[in-house]
Amino acid sequence: MFTCGPSVYRRPHIGNYRTFLYEDILQRYLEHLGYELVRLISLTDIEDKAIIEAEKERISVKELAEKNRNKFSEDSELLRMQSPTYHACMMACSSTAVEQAAKLIKILLQKGYAYHYQHKGRCNVYFDPLKFEGFGKLSRLNMTKWPKKNRRFHKDTYPGTPWNMGDFILWHGYKEGDADYWDTEIGKGRPSWNIQDAATITKYLGTTINVACGGIDNLVRHHDYTIAIIESVSGKTLANYWLHGQHLLVDGKKMSKSKGNVYYPDDLIKRGYKGEHIRFFLIYGNYRKRLNFTFEKMKKTSQKLDTFKNMVNNLKKAKSSKPRTKTKKLVDEIVSEFEIDMNNDLDVKTAFDNLFKTVSRLDNLKTQGKLSLKDASKALANLRKIDNVLQIIF
Repeated sequence: MFTCGPSVYRRPHIGNYRTFLYEDILQRYLEHLGYELVRLISLTDIEDKAIIEAEKERISVKELAEKNRNKFSEDSELLRMQSPTYHACMMACSSTAVEQAAKLIKILLQKGYAYHYQHKGRCNVYFDPLKFEGFGKLSRLNMTKWPKKNRRFHKDTYPGTPWNMGDFILWHGYKEGDADYWDTEIGKGRPSWNIQDAATITKYLGTTINVACGGIDNLVRHHDYTIAIIESVSGKTLANYWLHGQHLLVDGKKMSKSKGNVYYPDDLIKRGYKGEHIRFFLIYGNYRKRLNFTFEKMKKTSQKLDTFKNMVNNLKKAKSSKPRTKTKKLVDEIVSEFEIDMNNDLDVKTAFDNLFKTVSRLDNLKTQGKLSLKDASKALANLRKIDNVLQIIF
């Protein structure tokens, strides 16, 4: 399983963490179902934006990446996300796969998918999408509108999500004065952002994987570029399943520094929320649907989680009573009912709401003295199984 991690030229905000958290839920849920899983999280630590930001801060790209990578690790722990120390999860910076990127580019050049082109004193390498049959298949791109004459896009990334109708860059050739470059089998330079995921995937997971994930912004251009690169090299299907998480809005608007509505986990902690509240808010929905953040909604969802946790804690105080057939059935079905909802495209909201109703019924039975110690213990054990996925209850 491959998941796009952060570009560490800046620290991730809560919108980024919404994507990382649905991927975390997916990993945990697949393991809950009994699948053996290896997950790769990529961190982009060398790109145009990182170089520009490092110059602004008057530090090296390496220092910039390390600072934001450390912050990502702190936030990941706060939000109970799987870390690289977990046996099935590994995190790799794109700079660790530069030689692999060069190897892929060399093959693409040999096969005729890529070519050299001089641009502003650099001998760059570009990929010609017209050479790859089925280009744009993930985003269902209409290739009849693609220009027949070469048009090149030289930057790593471009704002927004419209298609760049032309050849995309794979390699930034070295230019005198460059501080960030590698000396590789295809010459001096650095890999573009477009090939970095392809390089990390093929280096650590191979040319075929089961699941690939990212945010909805990755659907246009980025993931189709990754498919084109790897499938041109291997001749095999890259991934069997692709998942893309929708945006997190703030007060109905897209987050941006210019609007002053970009929030980080720290900002919510300062307002009295805990990591579990933030995690719950960001996973409480379906990843394919937009989620609107407001402080009023944050307050209400946090209160809902607190109410739920209080009811769970009350189950621990159950006293000895006679087991009831209906209660036993209710308890026995906690996990299976959770799985029914989660199997519906990771519908965490419905799964939690139904779980809330079940725990509420058990809490009422406990208050009436009708919940046996045996049933209460079984219910708590089942809730712990579920919390291995949700990470918000205990």
